Amino acid sequence: MPSAIKDLGSPTPIPPKSGFHSPQALFQRLIQDIQAELGPNDGIVSSNSVRLRLESLVKDYRSEEEAWQDFAFEDTSQTFTRNLVDKGNGKYNLVRISWLRSLEQSIDVSTNSWYWFGARDGRILKGTLTETRYAWPKSTEPTPMQTTKCTNFGHDEVTYMADTLGLHKISNPDSKEFAVSLHLYTPPNAAIDGCQIFNANTGEATHVTVYNYYSEYGRRCIA
Repeated sequence: MPSAIKDLGSPTPIPPKSGFHSPQALFQRLIQDIQAELGPNDGIVSSNSVRLRLESLVKDYRSEEEAWQDFAFEDTSQTFTRNLVDKGNGKYNLVRISWLRSLEQSIDVSTNSWYWFGARDGRILKGTLTETRYAWPKSTEPTPMQTTKCTNFGHDEVTYMADTLGLHKISNPDSKEFAVSLHLYTPPNAAIDGCQIFNANTGEATHVTVYNYYSEYGRRCIA
């Protein structure tokens, strides 16, 4: 995992480079819309209407590579690289994740969180992500985990995940290109309390508390 980070102080939002309709401006608008939807105090609640509105915001956004350049940090020694885009009101994290070639994360669950992600392609950002979902382990004895669904996602496609839907892992099947995804986690429990990692062969869980970002708000974190 990336090394521990030092406190960088209060982040300074990255302004759009030019134009009301520039890729940077549209991305900043997405961030502002998410902040407005979640509200300064409430955050997300168990409301289907709130979930659907957030999902609509993510789906309506059309990404362009130029918008991501300020957050394009990759640690090639790791399976994936987390780049924090926005913490908003403290009720969510918006994270850009880069995935190395032909590698995958472990099966995991972000404790009682909901999230969406949209795969992005184009040059280094080009790629396809595969999401494999699993049923929660039921046996107290070591048992291989049951696969329930496997889906490939391409450019600007969006998926939604919650603990109630089971467990999952994300992988980049491409042997030549990075893949990049944008994740909206709410609440940001994994960043605060860690998450559980599951062994696919036994169903056994391990709690992991280290959850570092390689960059925050377009600035490389200091080791």
